[in-house]
Amino acid sequence: MAEHFPTLSQTAIVATALKVLLWPAYKSTDFEVHRNWLALTHSLPMKEWYFEKTSEWTLDYPPFFAYFEWLLSQAAKYADVAMLQVNNLNYDSWQTVYFQRTTVIVTELVLLYALYLFIQTSTLASKKQAHAAALAIFLSPGLLIIDHIHFQYNGAMYGLLILSVILARKQSGLLASGLVFATLLCLKHIYSYLAPAYVVFLLRTYCMGPKSIFHIKFFNCIKLGLGIAGILGLAFGPFAYYDQILQVLSRLFPFARGLCHAYWAPNMWALYSFADRVLIYAAPYLKLPVDSRAIDSVTRGLVGDTSFAVLPEITPRMTFLLTLASQIPSLIKLFFQPTWDNFVATLTLCGYASFLWGWHVHEKAILLVIIPFGLIALKDRRYLGAFRPLAVAGHVSLFPLLFTANEFPIKVVYTVFWLITVLFAFDRLAHAPDQPRVFLLDRFSILYIAVAIPLIAYCSLVHQLVFGAKYEFLPLMFISTYSAVGVVLSWIGFSVVFVKS
Repeated sequence: MAEHFPTLSQTAIVATALKVLLWPAYKSTDFEVHRNWLALTHSLPMKEWYFEKTSEWTLDYPPFFAYFEWLLSQAAKYADVAMLQVNNLNYDSWQTVYFQRTTVIVTELVLLYALYLFIQTSTLASKKQAHAAALAIFLSPGLLIIDHIHFQYNGAMYGLLILSVILARKQSGLLASGLVFATLLCLKHIYSYLAPAYVVFLLRTYCMGPKSIFHIKFFNCIKLGLGIAGILGLAFGPFAYYDQILQVLSRLFPFARGLCHAYWAPNMWALYSFADRVLIYAAPYLKLPVDSRAIDSVTRGLVGDTSFAVLPEITPRMTFLLTLASQIPSLIKLFFQPTWDNFVATLTLCGYASFLWGWHVHEKAILLVIIPFGLIALKDRRYLGAFRPLAVAGHVSLFPLLFTANEFPIKVVYTVFWLITVLFAFDRLAHAPDQPRVFLLDRFSILYIAVAIPLIAYCSLVHQLVFGAKYEFLPLMFISTYSAVGVVLSWIGFSVVFVKS
């Protein structure tokens, strides 16, 4: 059968050319974060990595990512050795910029390879859908905005996630799937939100017999356990030797941060914060008590403790329990029906739960939902119906990451073009479901997408023309709340589809 056009490699070549053109574009503080990590891992002994605090951007990723930065630093010294000086804060020579931008593109080959395997391992009947999904993920505006402009290494990380998911398609790849995911956790701990789905799936398909949960495959359990223990040992062993595990963990999990990030991630707490904001003005009419000390907190959105003026306060324990409760229904279904499709769906729902209910969620974490969902969005039209508002809301919610004028046309034009192309192609490729559609988001999606354009225009252009520097929190609040509505309704729709299917 002839290859589908354009091929993944052809797409990668064109996409790489665009990414190279973006090298001089805006770069966030994350660029300095990674430059600093290059410097400290290269210049300091390992036992000082998680204590170093010359820069405010201290090392707060797991050890494998620190090793990764050390490896990059071995090449960085040939580009510009000055970038590897710990005291050289905010250093951004053109050699430094080009080197770091290049490393993002090169390491994204992991994602390209994983998507290639996704296409190759798909059935002949679903090959066209797999090809379309792979292109959509590789060209994702989220990855372009976050990695190639704002600056991070999500492409490589999600490449490992997808590789792990693809390995789980066959019984022979289950052990490798678990080990790749364990490696990913030691690179970036945000993926621990997806761990419950892996635990349940590997328990049922690798550690238990297919016919009875009482048939325990002890040898498989030992192999998986020893493999994970070996990976954890490689990652954390040196720091255990230096008696620094508590210090490492304190960097990985800074619980002193508040409920909401600087810009409200589009989740339940964005809607909760918005409701509290509205109730401040309605309180005199409803005779509700208002905590005047909290009024600034709900509008500033600064990193730190978030207080609510009218609604009850939220604690980390509450967010943990709500996240866990949201994950349990899909985990139960996966336990009793451990198919690969259900595994990917449960991964997606675990991502939804952590994003919607988690403590101090970053807007960039929406990729934890979009990427795995993209693998199964074309399973049938019910799945696509839930994916549409997520695709719009998730990518629009990333726009505030790029607030400079030069990047405005890039993020808007590229995202709108991606949405039109991908959603139109997906609409043609998605099959009619075998079962009756139990939850319709089609009409909502049309209305929701229609609202996006005037909203972006107002928040990016009109608000400043009308109000100038006043009410600067309003555009962010509108985008966050709008996006949160789309993500929440997408979650509800997909949850209903998954439970009923």
